[in-house]
Amino acid sequence: MYNIFFTVSVMLYNSGHAFLAASPMASSATEQLPIRTVASLTGVKAVTLRAWERRYSLIRPDRTPTGHRLYTHDDLQRIRRVQELVERGVPVGRVRALIEAEAAPKRAVRREGPWSGYLERMAAAIERFDEAELDRVHDEALSVHPVQRVTTRLLLPLLNQLGERWNGLPGAIAEEHFFATYLRSKLGARLHHFVRYASGPKLVAACAPGELHEIGLMLFALHANAAGLRTVLLGADTPLEDVAVAQRRSGAKAVVISFSMDPAPETLQRALPNLVRRTAVPVFVGGGGAIRLRQAIRSAGATPIGIEPEDGVRRIQAALKRGKAGS
Repeated sequence: MYNIFFTVSVMLYNSGHAFLAASPMASSATEQLPIRTVASLTGVKAVTLRAWERRYSLIRPDRTPTGHRLYTHDDLQRIRRVQELVERGVPVGRVRALIEAEAAPKRAVRREGPWSGYLERMAAAIERFDEAELDRVHDEALSVHPVQRVTTRLLLPLLNQLGERWNGLPGAIAEEHFFATYLRSKLGARLHHFVRYASGPKLVAACAPGELHEIGLMLFALHANAAGLRTVLLGADTPLEDVAVAQRRSGAKAVVISFSMDPAPETLQRALPNLVRRTAVPVFVGGGGAIRLRQAIRSAGATPIGIEPEDGVRRIQAALKRGKAGS
C-alpha cells in the first residue's frame, strides 16, 4: 500500500500516509494517466486497451492535443471490471452490456446503499474514540459483504476521507493512531484466519527500509491470502537484505515490497537491485512510491504494481503462472 499494494501504507491517501499508501497525486480522482502507466498498473497490454476502446467501446479515454490517450480513476475502475468479467469467461463483446446493466441500478440506489452509512458511522466513532461502535459497524459490514468488498468499498474510502479531514485538525494524530491500532488488530485476526486455509505459493511481503506504516501492506496480504496465496508478512521498516534471507528460508516464490514515501537513494540504487539478484524470484513493489518511481524500480529489476491490492494480486498470480509454465 501514511505514505497496499501496500503500506496505515493504505493509510492516508491525501496526508501522504497510504499499498499501499498513495500520494495525493496518485489517489486523485481527477488525475489522468498515460496508456503505458495504465497498462503497468492493471496488467492489461496497451494493444488490448486500444482494442477495448476501438472495437467494443468499453473505455472512452480523454486525448491530449497530440492524440495521446489519458485515463482517469474511473477509467481504471472500469478496466478492472472488464478484466474481472473476461477472466470469468464472459465474451468481451458482451461485457459492455453487462457493465451498463450493473451501473443503472447502482446509480439509482447509490445514496441509499449501505456504504455511505457505514462510512459516516465509522468516522463518527473514530472522532469519539469509540472502539465498541467502530467494532459494531465493521462487523456488521463483514457479516453481509466479503472482506475484499469491505476493503475496497469501506476501509480504503474511509482512510481517504480521514486523510483529508486529519490535515491540520486538532487531535488528528491521536485519531490516526487510534484507528491504526484498531485496524492492525482486526487485520491481524483476519490474516490469521486466512493463513489456515491458503495453500498456494508463498510470498514474502515487507515495507521498505524507513517505511513505518504497514496497514496497507496488511490489506494487500489479506487480499493475497483470500486469493489462495500464502504471505510471510515481515511488517514495517525491513532491511532488504533480511527480506532476501526470509525468502530463501521460507521458499517463497515472490517478494513484495511496499513504500509510499520515496525511499533513500541507496534503497533504489543498491539494496533493491541486490535483493533482485539474491532472491532469483520475481520482486514486486507497491505503494504510492511505486507509481512515482516506476522507472527506477524497473531499472533495479523489480516490477512496480501501484496501490490497488486487487491489481497487485492479479499481476503476481499471472507472473507466477507464467513462471511455472516456463519451468
